Amino acid sequence: MDIQSSKIELVKLILDIDNTEFIQKVADFVKREKADFWNELSLPQQNEIKKGIDDLENGKRIEFSEFLKKIS
Repeated sequence: MDIQSSKIELVKLILDIDNTEFIQKVADFVKREKADFWNELSLPQQNEIKKGIDDLENGKRIEFSEFLKKIS
């Protein structure tokens, strides 16, 4: 079965459900799956991640044990 057929079958199944709470859970799940976590991060968080990636690409690394010492 191809993806389009699967989607149609899923819609048919959902249309037969009268449980409002279940429908809301399905809708919430679909919305969460569509959301890109990156867009949910604040600009400072995004910048920190980008900086970390840049640091790694430029060879700026420390051993994990050293990192643990810094945060302890």
